[in-house]
Amino acid sequence: MIVIPNKIDKKVIAELPKVVFPGRIYVIYTEADARKAVAYLNSHALVGVDTETRPSFRKGMVNQVALLQVATADACFLFRLNHIGLPDFLEEFLQNDVLKVGLSLKDDFRMLSRRNRQDPRTGNWVELQDYVPHFGIEEMSLQKIYALLFGEKISKTQRLSNWEAETLTEAQQLYAATDAWACVRIYEYLEELRRTGDYRIEKQ
Repeated sequence: MIVIPNKIDKKVIAELPKVVFPGRIYVIYTEADARKAVAYLNSHALVGVDTETRPSFRKGMVNQVALLQVATADACFLFRLNHIGLPDFLEEFLQNDVLKVGLSLKDDFRMLSRRNRQDPRTGNWVELQDYVPHFGIEEMSLQKIYALLFGEKISKTQRLSNWEAETLTEAQQLYAATDAWACVRIYEYLEELRRTGDYRIEKQ
């Protein structure tokens, strides 16, 4: 039987080995490439979704969302929204029946809706912050949930980097891809535990 703690301390996470997305990363700069990516993603039943926005250090100033990352188990597409905007066909993908898993989605939805008039919330979404409590997990951050389940650490060092840079660094690409892919891995793992019932929660 698998034993899952309901909480995890930051000090414990700091000592864990780092995990990075192990698959292929595709950076999308054009609508033509975006269409090909969406066609590929539409062939999957489940994807992970996240966004990145260039941080603003001036009070009251909020930048437009710059990156939309969508991952399968072995591929991640980084849509450079600061180059292509949010085309209708990409917005339609966010609203279709492909199951999309994310964390703190209300923030992503708010930022995405500023790029396009349509509302992505009408799609097929799973919010991990609503999903994991059904298993007795009390943590709400992606890093903590992932560490609880897999004993590995997602690095957050690139979170406040410049997501509007002309070229994303390898570290930025890996960070962005890892966050979206981790949502897929968490959901698939917990769904398997739910199916088998072969787990118990250990209170810390």
